[in-house]
Amino acid sequence: MIAINEFSSKTALDSTFAEQVAQLLTSAINKKGRASIAVSGGSTPKGFFAALSQKDIAWHKVTITLADERWVDEDSVASNTRLVKENLLQNKATQAQFFELKIAEQLNVAALKQLNQQAKEQVLPFDVLILGMGEDGHTASLFPCSDEINTALSIENSNAVMSVQPKTAPHLRITFTLAALLKSSAIFLHICGKNKQQVLQQALASDDILAMPIRAFLHDKNSTTKVMFAQ
Repeated sequence: MIAINEFSSKTALDSTFAEQVAQLLTSAINKKGRASIAVSGGSTPKGFFAALSQKDIAWHKVTITLADERWVDEDSVASNTRLVKENLLQNKATQAQFFELKIAEQLNVAALKQLNQQAKEQVLPFDVLILGMGEDGHTASLFPCSDEINTALSIENSNAVMSVQPKTAPHLRITFTLAALLKSSAIFLHICGKNKQQVLQQALASDDILAMPIRAFLHDKNSTTKVMFAQ
């Protein structure tokens, strides 16, 4: 299920969105003493990151991670970790903890085993999940072109994270699985622009999740994905 929230400008979206997320994180902290949030990369969330980093939250009780990451060095322009550290782990949010996804040089069985165990112990289930969406309908690193897509989208998959090699995008990836992501308490899809609006409409028009993995969230009967959109 979805709830679409459209804003008059990106600035208005960023401000309102940051306030909503701050309230959700604070509520989680008040309930269980800590909170976790998974965010996505790209240029779209930069303004939101800046706004959220200024919020008065007990940041030392918050763990931030990524829904997915490219297996590249942190100094690479392709690194989502670099994006988060430069734009979100700033200002008041410098006190937050960051759960790294790229923990080794090689994305091998040992690294995956370690990440799965640590993710289940330290961040899952997420209190807040913020997804992006590619023009092919992928979200996180759930790519329709990848050989791993069936496993990644299986709700029977007991793994929290897995490796994915997309065929239409560069870099080996590490991604949280659909099964892990759907357990998040609050799920958002953050998109901007006419192109993404058209992709969203295409995604809503069918429930074939293998063709457009974002549909697994938009059409899920047991959760609501809140779409945060501005032109």
